[in-house]
Amino acid sequence: MKRVIISADDFGLSEEVNEAIEIAHRDGLLSTASLMVSGPAAADAVRRARKLPDLRVGLHLVAIEGPATLPPADIPLLVPQDGQFPSDQLKLGVEYFFRPAVRRELAAEIEAQFRAFAATGLALDHANAHKHMHLHPTVGRYMIESGLRHGLRAIRVPLEPPEPLYAAGTYTDTLGDAALRRWTGLLRHQAHKAGLVTNDWCFGLAWSGHMTTNRVSALAAHLPDGLSEIYFHPATAKNKLLQKLMPTYEHEAEFRTLCAPGFRSGLAHSGTVPTTWTDVARAS
Repeated sequence: MKRVIISADDFGLSEEVNEAIEIAHRDGLLSTASLMVSGPAAADAVRRARKLPDLRVGLHLVAIEGPATLPPADIPLLVPQDGQFPSDQLKLGVEYFFRPAVRRELAAEIEAQFRAFAATGLALDHANAHKHMHLHPTVGRYMIESGLRHGLRAIRVPLEPPEPLYAAGTYTDTLGDAALRRWTGLLRHQAHKAGLVTNDWCFGLAWSGHMTTNRVSALAAHLPDGLSEIYFHPATAKNKLLQKLMPTYEHEAEFRTLCAPGFRSGLAHSGTVPTTWTDVARAS
């Protein structure tokens, strides 16, 4: 059986992102959004989500290139005085693994983000991490441990198989892509050991920021058996923050894709059934 979760990351990053998620859920195929609890527009995102009872919302954990939840004075080894995580993935990865004092602050911050999500009153549908930092074994472990304390039942495993991408359009598989696919096995092991539900496949990595209608409609017709997640970065307009953080991303094009008839017909052609993390977890 082919099932798919249609989701959007960065809920709460800007009002333009939030607006796109609201419209794409109401008028398109979007069922799921991942909330940055300390994002600049998080309060606006929560307000919109409360008006959309069928929109499933999970935690988009930030451990890189984004705002922390705890005050900088409480986590001085994680963030500078502006409260923003650095963007250096390699440096952060080394420190998260090798420095016990950094790990203690990281664990506290991850717990704080889950607590902040709980304070919204929204049901916790799933969790994943910004830039997929939960692939780091330390981040993944703390995310799972804190998540279990807050009712977490499902997480994203970013395993993107190359065959559907080849079938859907231009794609070149690299050694880095192959290494990433193998590395996802550790996260899946961590999740299943904790009793969490995971997806089989994930789409949105190779074409991140460029999930255009033609590409995604073709991909929808070639989805593999099992549970897939297709994630997007939609926005109704590109403001200064989005331009700074993701200058090459086609946010508006991704928004249009979520509402495109071709996307819907591609799923129907392949016999793929839309679902949510909550429904999958209930059936497991």
